[in-house]
Amino acid sequence: MYLLISIIAYFINAGVYVADKFLLSKKVHSSIAYAFYVGIWSIFNVVLLFFASWWMPNARELALDLLAGFLFLATLVFWYKALHQSEASRVVPIVGALVPIFSFIFSFIFLGETLNQRQLVAFIILICGGVLISIKRTKVYLYQKVVARIREVVGDIIGDVPARFQPTSRLLINSVFSAVFFAAYYVLMKYIYLHQPFIGSFVWSRLGSFLGVLLMLLVPGWRYVIVKQQQGAKTPKNMVFFFAIRLSAAAAFIMINWAISLGNVAIINALQGVQYLFLFVIILVISRKFPKMLNEQLGGGVFLQKLIGTVMVCLGLYLFIS
Repeated sequence: MYLLISIIAYFINAGVYVADKFLLSKKVHSSIAYAFYVGIWSIFNVVLLFFASWWMPNARELALDLLAGFLFLATLVFWYKALHQSEASRVVPIVGALVPIFSFIFSFIFLGETLNQRQLVAFIILICGGVLISIKRTKVYLYQKVVARIREVVGDIIGDVPARFQPTSRLLINSVFSAVFFAAYYVLMKYIYLHQPFIGSFVWSRLGSFLGVLLMLLVPGWRYVIVKQQQGAKTPKNMVFFFAIRLSAAAAFIMINWAISLGNVAIINALQGVQYLFLFVIILVISRKFPKMLNEQLGGGVFLQKLIGTVMVCLGLYLFIS
């Protein structure tokens, strides 16, 4: 059951990620402002309480729920920073490959969740397949150039990162932080769902994000950016597009949390390989029809690479389902 829920949610998320990249690169130029307007929507999750009996957490449960909400808001900041700095096909595979790995580590340490041999093989195949689908063509045979580039990007131990590679360095830092925060959030939510009702705990965690965005307004620099962005982006076309994206994202987010409450956190995050498959198809269609809308590279050997990744994702799904 949780596998089907996850696949549907990742299909929706693939479209949301492409739309987010379009919105960030064309209209919203601040990750702080965008995280604020995403987080402010958390208050509307209160309507979910109408579909469940009233439940009030105790002090410890409330603290965990609010912490999860704050954690998710911090994740948004790092995620949108990385997404704004580069193409979706560079950011998504970095974060997507690291999230299931960190999720596996955290869930094993804090929840005692494990994978059997078949699941572990499927887990690795899905991650590798998702990476192949998402990244540009790689020339792994150019070992010396790869090593030289890594050294230049990371810099000497006592030196600075070269100026021309600083954007790449920031991208990696934001992507890694985003992955760690995503994994920590999902594992914490799994722990919460094990001890609290799903709808009630989910709503309270969303209220934690809402409280977090209100606290963001207390920082003068952030408040200025948020207000300025609001003035620059408030047009009927922008707002309708933004609201449509957020409704879709909210539906996918609820479904993923529902799946996490039912299944293994690491497996659900590894299923993001399916999302990359959907993302590849969407980018392919949009880039062919609207080449100026997204700056993605899909020609040449990239297609063969993504085809191999697709086969691996399908194989990983088969191993999970069979």
